[in-house]
Amino acid sequence: MVMKKTTVMVDEEDLALLKQAAAREGRSESEYLREAFHLVAQRARRWSEDWDIPVVDFGRPISAEEVHQTVTDVISERHTRPARE
Repeated sequence: MVMKKTTVMVDEEDLALLKQAAAREGRSESEYLREAFHLVAQRARRWSEDWDIPVVDFGRPISAEEVHQTVTDVISERHTRPARE
């Protein structure tokens, strides 16, 4: 990966929080900033072609409560299941 140096102005409080996180987690500030740039670049990206996203049809409307309950069940199941070896 080719790296390009740049200068940015950031909020003082944000920079202080970044410095604390870097020190706490043993990562460089630059690593955090590269990650942030990457996330913003991906979020702002636009594709010229349509996405081929499959449509899931359950034959009836699915409520938000059903989705919430399913997610809750899966999370609960993962926390109670023994770890794989």
